[in-house]
Amino acid sequence: MPSDDLHWFLTLAELERVGAAADQLHLAQPTLSRMLARLEHRLGARLFDRHGKRLTLNNSGRVYYEHARRAQAELDAARRELADLANPAKGVVRLSFVHSFGARLVPDLVAGFRRGSGRITFSLRQDAAQVVTAHVLDGEADLGLVSPKPAVAGLGWRMLLRQRLALAVPAEHRLAGRRQVRLAEAADTEFIAMPTGFGMRRIFDDLCAAADFRPRIGLESTDLVTVAGLVAAGMGVALLPMEEAPVRGPQPAPVLLPLADPGAVRAAGLIWSATAVPSDAVRRFRDFAFDWSQR
Repeated sequence: MPSDDLHWFLTLAELERVGAAADQLHLAQPTLSRMLARLEHRLGARLFDRHGKRLTLNNSGRVYYEHARRAQAELDAARRELADLANPAKGVVRLSFVHSFGARLVPDLVAGFRRGSGRITFSLRQDAAQVVTAHVLDGEADLGLVSPKPAVAGLGWRMLLRQRLALAVPAEHRLAGRRQVRLAEAADTEFIAMPTGFGMRRIFDDLCAAADFRPRIGLESTDLVTVAGLVAAGMGVALLPMEEAPVRGPQPAPVLLPLADPGAVRAAGLIWSATAVPSDAVRRFRDFAFDWSQR
């Protein structure tokens, strides 16, 4: 596929409508339709199934889409690297991270780095740990901040910090007066947890398995602030990092009881593609994060 075909094809594949894609690309619909017909003719295969005005990628289209997306990521990386060579003081770092790191860790890292590299900019994106991992593997992000270490191949990893974990309970809970607890002591209580796919959920599931009980999960939330607020409101108990249990609103904060269970820590780390060639800006930020973790 010529490089000028990549953008319009990816746009059409993701929007699935010729009209919407044509509007976004500032093309006439007949022009975009002819471009697609020429591409399919060159390939000798149809890439989409037609359903009225809607298009969906067929098997051939999905294969082509994955290769096109990777090719676009490589071309984008080449442009960034050339820009770095032309002006090493400039660059963009695409950083993807789990939601809970947006309150403290990401601001600390970005602010500290930009004090010495102010001309490097950041594109920031938040999501669940497995989505952040996919962003890095797919080339949609240069670096990711996740916890725990992803159990997938093809990634570099460097731990930046370890956070002790606690059982968060309402102020009136029977365990609230304890100095520390084991997770199994709350086995008969309803838990509030993050959904599957989030790093804290994976840590929670592993700790429950090690404690030999299956938790009753009454509520799920994608945000630790919400989880903490629900605990404070008496809706259940939860696993939270000791450093990150903010609660907004008039209700009191939950009581945080350090866990005595072996391995009750959250390792936060930086991930990157083991095969991608990082730009100068990405290398500089990664080195800064490594140095920061040693302070």
